[in-house]
Amino acid sequence: MPHSHAQAIKWERGSPVPLGASPKDNGVNFALYSQHATGVTLCLFAPHSKHPYAEIPLDPEANKTGLVWHILLTNLPGHHLEYGYKITGPNEDPRNLFNPEKILSDPYALSLSTSHQWGYKNLNEEESLPRGRVIIDCPFDWEGALPPKIPMEDLVIYEMHVRSFTQHPSSKSRHPGTFLGIVDKIPYLKSLGVNAIELMPIFEFDECENDRCNPRTKQKLQNYWGYSTINFFAPMNRYSSSHEWASTLDDFRTLVREMHKNGIEVYLDVVYNHTAEGNQNGPYFSFRGIDNCIYYMINPEGHYLDYTGTGNTVNSNHPVVAQFILDSLRYWVNEMHVDGFRFDLASCLTRNEHGVPLPNPPVIQAMTTDPVLANIKLIAEAWDAGGLYQVGTFPGEGRWFEWNGKYRDVVRRFLKGTNDQSGEFAKVLSGSQDLYGLDRTPCHSINFITAHDGFTLRDLVSYNDKHNEENGEESRDGCNSNDSWNCGHEGPTADRKILLLRERQIRNFQVALMVALGTPMVLMGDEYGHTRNGNNNAYCQDNELNWFLWDELAKNQDFARFHRLMIQFRKKNPLVRRNAFLRETDVKWHGLEPLKANWSGENRFIAYTLEDEVKSEPLYIAFNAQFQPSHIHLPDPPKGKKWYRIVDTSLPSPSDYCEKPTANPPLKFTYDLPEYSALILKAL
Repeated sequence: MPHSHAQAIKWERGSPVPLGASPKDNGVNFALYSQHATGVTLCLFAPHSKHPYAEIPLDPEANKTGLVWHILLTNLPGHHLEYGYKITGPNEDPRNLFNPEKILSDPYALSLSTSHQWGYKNLNEEESLPRGRVIIDCPFDWEGALPPKIPMEDLVIYEMHVRSFTQHPSSKSRHPGTFLGIVDKIPYLKSLGVNAIELMPIFEFDECENDRCNPRTKQKLQNYWGYSTINFFAPMNRYSSSHEWASTLDDFRTLVREMHKNGIEVYLDVVYNHTAEGNQNGPYFSFRGIDNCIYYMINPEGHYLDYTGTGNTVNSNHPVVAQFILDSLRYWVNEMHVDGFRFDLASCLTRNEHGVPLPNPPVIQAMTTDPVLANIKLIAEAWDAGGLYQVGTFPGEGRWFEWNGKYRDVVRRFLKGTNDQSGEFAKVLSGSQDLYGLDRTPCHSINFITAHDGFTLRDLVSYNDKHNEENGEESRDGCNSNDSWNCGHEGPTADRKILLLRERQIRNFQVALMVALGTPMVLMGDEYGHTRNGNNNAYCQDNELNWFLWDELAKNQDFARFHRLMIQFRKKNPLVRRNAFLRETDVKWHGLEPLKANWSGENRFIAYTLEDEVKSEPLYIAFNAQFQPSHIHLPDPPKGKKWYRIVDTSLPSPSDYCEKPTANPPLKFTYDLPEYSALILKAL
């Protein structure tokens, strides 16, 4: 940009609100919070330029109100403008890390100047990247699409990765690996029966920050999953279908609009607990150079407190940082129409600046009571890497739902035949009332067997141990306790008996997920039995370990059918979608004989009937995790009705799920259920 353009720019004092770069009075108002800065310089760039065409020092007398630095610029050249800040301050305090040589991005920037090309090393401090982009005019036609507002008891959540879902050539997507690629697959999602998608991180992150290589292939590994945020307003440009200035915003809003048109909600997995700047030796992108000791938890010696396992922890309960987080959430709701958020390592958000857990954390209270978030789903991963575990006790006055890690662990243990789990298994099937019974409902429990980290459903029944060698960390990474069982052989096998047992166990897990009271979440790819070859921490793999393999879906239709029909079963049967805990009259627990439940430590058989005074089609549900078949005496069905089989996971497809149960004869008084099998009967 010629220097004459910089000379033509006019400036006024500007306003301290709102923070960020905001169109105003035929110009742009810039506002930045920094409590400890002694000097702030606004740097303006032409798109794609390495060097600023203007550097405008802000006058502390004229361009500062309180702790906010601000300026209004008019007569700016061109429609597209990139910007950043140089900041000076007192580094005598070891908690400060001001560096006036670095050009920093605005925490409130709505878009960053990063590449739209995946895998391009575009975050380079020496080239003043990333920078904010000024979004002056970016209208969008929502075409009247409204949020579905689906009750929690009716939800089936599908956790997915944007790039992975359509990157494989077999997806045949017009826009592989992007937001619009997901739009291409809406008919599939509807056929599957899910009605909410939970997107793994879509805020800008640097996929190239990983410095390791795959020891087998020698290929560069990546930060593929994206749990390393750079900016909390800007969506990931590499998930856009084009290189246009505001295409990423348009593509994301198109995704949300089309999902809403089809009755599907959109949740974001958000990482407010740490940033990509790492520890005190990490890169300068934004927060570190703007006001290090405000944005991060730091001890008096200048060392970061790390409750995230990433080198830093966001100081989320500082008033300015709490407001920043709230402003970010509001933006995604107001401007992007997002329906909910899943908070990664949410327990970090309950700690004060010294890392001490608070009973009523200000940032949690602010989100809980905010009117903009009143109808939004707030889901906590209610633990952190510092040992704080709050499943069942996460603060928030009953507004927050929780990933129920205890449900996952108990179901895995019981179904593989672990002792002393029958009572715990009954509790989680009943909605974990021991955790949520005081002031919440079963639906506050987000039930899941698998998630992005950990084994896939296929690997859960194929491996006893993790196999993470390809991550380049000598398999030190990833969880060592998986409660998995390989069914008799580690990894791939041609043994038909083992393969049949694995197929049966996969079905058992799906039954347990869909009949349990609570809100179920399934993992992308589990519906066809996706494998990561025993890698339980594939965060760095941009390949078929993470990609959804549409050709494998076509090959594995038997389980895909069962998976889909179990979701339909849940939707059709209100007895397993209760939003209130079971009363004594709603459930009867059985053993091999009716009403004779066995809660001994060695028992691995659970059966129960669900019924309701209004709903006239009771269910009988049984799980046999014993090493031998069980000869069951069935309870009497209601007068005038008979028991019909819906599910028997020991039977081959399509008999494993009877879509027309009354086409078969009703059952008599007994039933022989093979080892490691699940059974669902319905009184018709």
